[in-house]
Amino acid sequence: MIRLESLTKRWDNGQVAVDALDLEVGEGEITVLVGPSGCGKTTTLKMVNRLIEPTSGRIFLGGDDVTGADPVELRRRIGYVIQQVGLFPHLNVADNVATVPRLLKWDKARIRTRVDELLDLVGLEPDRFRGRYPHQLSGGQRQRVGVARALGVDPPVLLMDEPFGAIDPITRDRLQGEFLRLQAEVGKTVVFVTHDLDEAVRLGDRIAVLGEGGVLEQYASPADVLGRPASPFVADFVGGDRGLKRLSVIPVDLDRLETPVTLATGLSLSGARIALAGTGDHAAAVVDADGRLVGELRRADTAGDGAVGDRCRPLAATVGPRASLKDATSALLLSDAGWVAVVDDNRLLGVLTPEAVHASARRAAGG
Repeated sequence: MIRLESLTKRWDNGQVAVDALDLEVGEGEITVLVGPSGCGKTTTLKMVNRLIEPTSGRIFLGGDDVTGADPVELRRRIGYVIQQVGLFPHLNVADNVATVPRLLKWDKARIRTRVDELLDLVGLEPDRFRGRYPHQLSGGQRQRVGVARALGVDPPVLLMDEPFGAIDPITRDRLQGEFLRLQAEVGKTVVFVTHDLDEAVRLGDRIAVLGEGGVLEQYASPADVLGRPASPFVADFVGGDRGLKRLSVIPVDLDRLETPVTLATGLSLSGARIALAGTGDHAAAVVDADGRLVGELRRADTAGDGAVGDRCRPLAATVGPRASLKDATSALLLSDAGWVAVVDDNRLLGVLTPEAVHASARRAAGG
């Protein structure tokens, strides 16, 4: 747990970088700091690990007041990852990851075991990457090594300052997914700085929106920040397309799934025509003898003789039961059936229609 009480930083010229910030990050949660340039995001992060000393206020780590603690000892309790990674170019990957364990005088066997554990954890094969140097790595690989180094002695707190900001969009997306997987395993208390609202929405349990002068404008879940901005400043910051952004944090409502016309692969096409007759459906779901979803049969493909399995088409897209409405909407746009199938382990749970997506979004917004 991290708690900031009236944390303030005033520069020597009198300018206020952070103004009386009250913030609490629960154990195992990810809090993302967002806001315009110069609003105090990075300054706040640096005050937590005392790279910058606050002018006033207090910092609590796991219930301990660390405002006046020895900064060096404090930093050994905190992992720190920055945008440019900051790997030592003259050290190989293993030695970079082992930086803090060596400072704590761990024995060589323990260090080697820990380095290999961490490389595995961040998705880098120890035998392949242990001996490489930073210049031999891609940007994404360097970031993974930076995260591994920050986790060296298993700190309870992780501070991340735009760690994926200088990476191409495809690699960035993968690293975000890997970070969420990693967090599910290690459960760190994380403060994450980004200028990218989409990244904040994807990664954060809660988002802190900082305004000019380091004033906290809103601290809430991504859904609340997008759906119920606390001030005109927040509404302007999250943008007029916040309704679309919000789809990414609203899960598919399984109670709103509909049961489509469902056909067995062995059914005759004449039987399929009868099943679809009188319905407004453009297509039916097709299942095999074990009840597994195998595709769709469109109304236009039911003419003539034969079996459903002969004319069945693969589904253009499906989503899982834990998908977001954004995932479902994307899949709908790829489908000619007028619905998207929600599937769990190849079992059809139901289908989601455009009307159900709209109703779910309005319900989540309190409309």
